[in-house]
Amino acid sequence: MPDRYTSFVDLAANEQPDIDYCIRVVDRGSEIGILAPHGGWIEPGTSEIAEAIAGSVFSFYTFESLRNAPHGHFQITSHRFDEPKGVALVNRCWMSIAIHGRRDEGNNAVWLGGRANRLRDAIGVSLRDAGFETALNNRLPGREETNICNRTRSGQGVQLELPRRLRSQLMSDANLLRSFCEAVRNPALQSPTM
Repeated sequence: MPDRYTSFVDLAANEQPDIDYCIRVVDRGSEIGILAPHGGWIEPGTSEIAEAIAGSVFSFYTFESLRNAPHGHFQITSHRFDEPKGVALVNRCWMSIAIHGRRDEGNNAVWLGGRANRLRDAIGVSLRDAGFETALNNRLPGREETNICNRTRSGQGVQLELPRRLRSQLMSDANLLRSFCEAVRNPALQSPTM
């Protein structure tokens, strides 16, 4: 389904904050920001997973739909995502990691994308070492300069697309979620300016 809105201005003119959608921002002044721009009912579980990765270390942002609606109703495609608080947070960070959801297609692999190739690849190795499947994201590569994950000071970020089945598993298994979060967080902590 195509996106109903092409910008946040359009969405905000037609939807009500704290009724239809909410925005949560925790700016810890970190060099890395963890994002879930399609949280809540848009891509269920992404906000919770992103927040768990951020923990008490990284800055965190999410835009969440509070109403269950067709997928494209509240989603603003990542390369057009321009919600001001999210853009401002990402602009302050050197690097970002965006958590997205995708349909269950084939295996349970996390699709790896974004312009930060070194950090993307390091996260991929870390996830595989922790027992998670990964694959380069050829369908939704997240390479556009305007993609919210790449609107950092370095012009780079990482985009992770998690299948619905994996998101459900992470949400129902605290140990699995902890393992996933550590596998994403550790490469970012070791080299925040990759």
